[in-house]
Amino acid sequence: MPEPDLFFDIFPQSLNHAGEELCGDEVKILRTRDKSIVVLSDGLGSGVKANILARLTTSIIVTMLRENAPIKDVIETVVGTLPICRVRQIAYSTFLIVEIEHATGHFKVINCDSPDVFFLQGDAVIEVEQRRETIQGKELRFSEGRLAHGDFLAAASDGVIHAGVGITLNFRWGRKEIGKHLEQARPSRAASAEVLVRDVMKRTATLCAGQPGDDATFAGILARKARRLMVFTGPPLDPKQDERLADRLASFTGRKIVCGGTTAAIIGEHLGEIVRPDSNSARGDIPPMASIDGIDLVTEGMLTMARTLQLLQTSHGHIRSLPVERNGAVLLARELLQADSIHFLVGQQVNPYYQNPLLPRNISIRRNLVEQIAALLQSYQRSIEIEWV
Repeated sequence: MPEPDLFFDIFPQSLNHAGEELCGDEVKILRTRDKSIVVLSDGLGSGVKANILARLTTSIIVTMLRENAPIKDVIETVVGTLPICRVRQIAYSTFLIVEIEHATGHFKVINCDSPDVFFLQGDAVIEVEQRRETIQGKELRFSEGRLAHGDFLAAASDGVIHAGVGITLNFRWGRKEIGKHLEQARPSRAASAEVLVRDVMKRTATLCAGQPGDDATFAGILARKARRLMVFTGPPLDPKQDERLADRLASFTGRKIVCGGTTAAIIGEHLGEIVRPDSNSARGDIPPMASIDGIDLVTEGMLTMARTLQLLQTSHGHIRSLPVERNGAVLLARELLQADSIHFLVGQQVNPYYQNPLLPRNISIRRNLVEQIAALLQSYQRSIEIEWV
């Protein structure tokens, strides 16, 4: 059994066929409470037609899996739906499905005409045994294994595997070379799947001399320690809950954030810690931060959270797109994007200063902000829980 705090970090990256605005490969990710599913499809050819075929394939698969359809039904539907090219006698789109059980790390791979996955246990490539089965007249390859901490699993389209074909170089770039490249990158020590994927795709782009002859996609899955975060904002309706909530935050295993002056005062009082203002951290319309021993970040409430929401929207979920500034909103946005799972502990006591007089008393600006931030983070594949107190 893997560690209880194991997280399966997923990151895909694609290169378009030279001269094409749309990629003929498509990756879709589905996360549920129990499973993570990655679907990679490679549409025949390139450009608009290939893009549509790949999107159709991944959409069918993810939609059916989301509705808990049996995997055999999913495959039969996809294989039966995709037309066959009359000239080349192959399906108009290939696909590969990776399904990972969160509780055990057990994974299954279903492969329809795609390159085999790369499986690194620690820092060594391991060959995964396969069985073959014919469904709807199509032969598929099935394999399985288990991901433990530091292991890396990756799926690639043909454009990655054959990136160096036809180019005169002092070395080749194929499945064997990609495997060695990953071993040298030492996945077990990587901070994220993104680091490994970008490294492989950078080499792929170099081999293509910046002019890929085919769409190329690499989707990596790194088993690493989960990054958990708790955000406590707003005093609870019942002041008698203050001490209990302060203890909840203090005992939380992960990063801890407090948003709001009153909330910070509650934490400081019940933990016996001093709230130390940081007047030098004020930036324009963003109020200054503070610090409390044992808490990773302490910010002002409404104004900072409103600005954080804007930063999350403009970043599109990418930490690199955040401004290089030290203020409460930027640091809060960074913490949220670095986390895998976020538990919001939200007090419902309304501060009249921030309440919109046109709204009912039970609909606060704080509640609206938290719900918008949570919805946006969910769209960025973060696991979210909101506890109203």
